Amino acid sequence: MNQVIADKLKLLPDTPGVYKMLDEGGTVIYVGKAISLKNRVSQYFQAGKDHTPKVRAMVSHIADFETIGVTNEMEALSLESNLIKEFMPKYNILLKDDKHFPYVRIDLKADFPRVEVVRRIKRDGATYLGPYLSAIALREQVAIIRAHFPIRPCRKDMARAIARRERPCLMYHIGKCCAPCSGQVSRETYHGYVKEVVSFLEGHTDKVLAELREQMAAAAENLEFERAARLRDQIRSIEGLNEKQVAIFPKEAEADVFAPAKLEDQAMVFALFLRQGKIVGTEHFSMSAVSEDDPKEILSAFLTQFYDREGILPPKEVLLSCPVPNEDAIGEMLSARAGRKVKLSVPQRGDKRKLTELAEKNGRELLEKEKALREKAWDRDEGAAVQLAGLLGLDEFPTRMECFDNSHIMGTDTVSSMVVFTDGKPDRDAYRRFRIRSEAGGDDLIAMEEVLTRRFRKGPPWPDLVIIDGGKTQLAVAEKVLNEAGLPYLNVIALAESQELIYTPDNDEPIFLPRSSPVLHLLQRIRDEAHRFAISYHRSLHQRNALLSVLDGIEGIGDTRKRALFDAFITRDAIAGASVEELTKVKGMSRPAAEAVYRFFHPADDTNETETKKEG
Repeated sequence: MNQVIADKLKLLPDTPGVYKMLDEGGTVIYVGKAISLKNRVSQYFQAGKDHTPKVRAMVSHIADFETIGVTNEMEALSLESNLIKEFMPKYNILLKDDKHFPYVRIDLKADFPRVEVVRRIKRDGATYLGPYLSAIALREQVAIIRAHFPIRPCRKDMARAIARRERPCLMYHIGKCCAPCSGQVSRETYHGYVKEVVSFLEGHTDKVLAELREQMAAAAENLEFERAARLRDQIRSIEGLNEKQVAIFPKEAEADVFAPAKLEDQAMVFALFLRQGKIVGTEHFSMSAVSEDDPKEILSAFLTQFYDREGILPPKEVLLSCPVPNEDAIGEMLSARAGRKVKLSVPQRGDKRKLTELAEKNGRELLEKEKALREKAWDRDEGAAVQLAGLLGLDEFPTRMECFDNSHIMGTDTVSSMVVFTDGKPDRDAYRRFRIRSEAGGDDLIAMEEVLTRRFRKGPPWPDLVIIDGGKTQLAVAEKVLNEAGLPYLNVIALAESQELIYTPDNDEPIFLPRSSPVLHLLQRIRDEAHRFAISYHRSLHQRNALLSVLDGIEGIGDTRKRALFDAFITRDAIAGASVEELTKVKGMSRPAAEAVYRFFHPADDTNETETKKEG
């Protein structure tokens, strides 16, 4: 505790407020709230206080603090949430996911409202239906609405359109809109259609399904099988949505259900969303927390941050799997946000308790699954690299591995590739490709010597392990290059593709690994990636050279003009289709050269011109 902090602690008021902890650079590293700023902030700097490791780490970085006074706990909670969102402090528990669910917006105050899909709820008096957990399912519903209800899809200014007596557009003529812009549709008639749309979105789909089935039967009877199939798919889509949203509560029931879950240093909040008595979906939200953080604190931080985001309105009830600190203040904050009473509760029995238990169960299982996937990924990448270090007797873990491979066709257009794996994973920004300058003529050893020489002439960073695609002879070339470069201490191995044998400098006999070995799988991935990268470069180079060779033999067209033509026109067909004037505009092309290229691709035109001159 420095003198600035000591002096400020003496001046703290015994009132509610929010405090910001700052490091030496003035960065906000923690935001907290307190009923009494004096008591809460002072606790951080009491020598005998038994703080958690996380708090001790934070306090060690505090160089200053600032406080903001408020009138009550709810104001403190709201301000804390806003500041956390603004500063994203390192030591706060943060909501990492920024999901915004889609809603359907219908402004019933308007004379001729549209059906809109939005991601934000505004306090504009419009009706919002949702949230929809699946944007795909919502798009299906909106498409069906536009196919069966004559609601306008356009964004026209209706008052202006009616005043101008605009003619109905195509959507009217194909029966997809009632054309309110024409002035021939009353407000009452249009709102009758809108009422049907709202009813459909609320799950009353029987009328639409009956119409679709009737249309499907008629289409099948008229042998319009493609149309019948489309109608069948629409019916299945609606039925599928209805099946997924089975009512388990009274129709008016709506609630968000949240349960925190923790496993080691991973934390999340699992959510169930109940609307009109139906579970409309589930979601999980990752939280930045450490192993010592209390699940109750995690859930409390989640609630304030989740509902503080634009476009997220609390439902009538929020069900929690465990009590949270500041429960009353959080309830007041949610009620103020919703503009009505929001009930925050921890059910102990009955169907609501089953919902929180279901959320708890799903959260635990999801964390366990993610842990298993992380362990599998580690075994596949870093874990395999650790085993490789043990197999080769390396002093250190091979953080950076470089693999080299060559590619050519019948000894022409030889290229080489260098791929880099960092911590067992591809580091594509570090990949390099080389066009072999030597006359290798298909000799893999000459190409390998050149690419390695050029690579290690460039300098660091040096690899912890060099991997060569090949056998003992390729390994010998690599050792020679490393010795000449003054880098004999770099580790190098070769992987022979035929039998997947590993050759090392210190052993005459190769290392054989079983096909199931994670080490072998890692080396194969690196080698195959180098092979892929070399082949892709070789193909592009070979295609370009093949295109350049098309222009061989044209008088006045050398390599420089060939490249200029292909840079300007990209393809052979584009060059062939260009006029003399267009060819002349290419950098470095003279009029005679352009005419020579044109004659090459249009010999018939040249013949006709000659015959015309003879006739003349």
